[in-house]
Amino acid sequence: MDREATKARIDALIEPFNKKGIPITDATRFTDDLEFDSLTVMDFVAAIEDEFDIIISMNQQAEIETYGQLVDAVVKLQD
Repeated sequence: MDREATKARIDALIEPFNKKGIPITDATRFTDDLEFDSLTVMDFVAAIEDEFDIIISMNQQAEIETYGQLVDAVVKLQD
């Protein structure tokens, strides 16, 4: 699946987590911009893992700070 198709699916998944309606770009930061706490991050990651049938390791999660990095990681894990 290409990056745009992956991004579109993740865009739909993040909607219920984006309580403040912040515009999402590749540079959007989960903790700073969206103010996700650790529980929200875990729930969001679980939703992505279920949707794409992948596993995002704790090490990978620690390196992902922006929305664009997340999309790129999901694309890579699908290959």
